[in-house]
Amino acid sequence: MNRLIDWLLGLHGLPVYGLVGLLVFAEDALFVGFVLPGETAAVVGGVAASRGHASLAVMLVVVVGAAIVGDTVGYEIGRLLGPRILRTRVLEKRGDRIDSARELLARRGGVAVFLGRFVAFFRAIMPALAGTAGMRYPKFLAFNAAGGLVWGSAVVLLGYLAGNSYGTIEKTFGRATALIVLTVAIAGVVIWRLRRRRTNRRTHRSDQRP
Repeated sequence: MNRLIDWLLGLHGLPVYGLVGLLVFAEDALFVGFVLPGETAAVVGGVAASRGHASLAVMLVVVVGAAIVGDTVGYEIGRLLGPRILRTRVLEKRGDRIDSARELLARRGGVAVFLGRFVAFFRAIMPALAGTAGMRYPKFLAFNAAGGLVWGSAVVLLGYLAGNSYGTIEKTFGRATALIVLTVAIAGVVIWRLRRRRTNRRTHRSDQRP
């Protein structure tokens, strides 16, 4: 893995954007996160930006976009293949962890999709489980987008700051903090509105009961 990371850090421009984006995308869409976590690729993308090999703004867009699209593909795979996907050789060996992910999804619903983005195994399997469970796509997309935005921004900025000297970190810390706060605030608003809508629906149903 160290050789792969060194190779990625030696690339400039479009190749580094393409490979980082592909690895982040494939983690959720094709389950390669069991081999190489997309989080590692995203952090490396941030380091590449800190070294001037890529634009920080473009890298943020690439990683966040790849995370959201990859989750969507994983969701569609789960929706189309259903329980059959859980019987594949790769997943059968991880039955206990999959059961934990399914329990979290059953208890927390869309929030599990958001939280799963921050745990390597759940990040790779949760979209497919949401599709298998029949979660409505608009609901999935809302939590998926919020998770992808917060996670993608945080890990790229982490790599960017870690790859800089102390002086550069000191100069950019304010801007980085503002970006993190903004993404967390957006995610918080999305989750709050979805929870409020769900609560209103439950209240409405309760009022209609005899």
